[in-house]
Amino acid sequence: MPSANDVRRGQVINYNGAPHLILETNHRTPGNLRAFVQIKMRNLLYGKSSDQRFSSSDKMEVLMTDRKTLEFSYEDRGTFAFMDPETYETIELTEELIGDAKNYLTPNGQVEVLYVDGKPLTIDLPTSVVLEVTESAEGIKGDTASNVQKPATLETGLVVQVPLFIKEGEKLKINTADGSYMGRA
Repeated sequence: MPSANDVRRGQVINYNGAPHLILETNHRTPGNLRAFVQIKMRNLLYGKSSDQRFSSSDKMEVLMTDRKTLEFSYEDRGTFAFMDPETYETIELTEELIGDAKNYLTPNGQVEVLYVDGKPLTIDLPTSVVLEVTESAEGIKGDTASNVQKPATLETGLVVQVPLFIKEGEKLKINTADGSYMGRA
């Protein structure tokens, strides 16, 4: 087993019986004290982040991980079907695993899935997606104050604030980190 000094960003370790993704590692040696490793990590089961200190010599169990790029196919009663473009195998993921990412999934859209010990645990979206506006109120004529926005419903059901000139049927670029409007596509 590797020591706390040997683990790196992006690896998954078993900590307190749950898989944790390592976000940052800092090796510190304060003046007259023993060296330690400060690790910022995220629990992959609950999504909670935490900072932990480990002695440089503490042993850690590094879990086997695999990342696969999958294409979204369809959603049926809370189950999301993805296709592996290499093997054409269909993989079904639950709504709990997908979470808020469902607002950004469009047919044939690609996502990256992190597998830990052969089991899918997290889904990573691209930084932005292109979605079509399905419903948007008309802007009020003469309302030209700077930065006036209105709500628009997109094809996935996501509601975002957009400028007044956006109309139904337009394709918009949406930031997947915070769900904000980035511009027309």
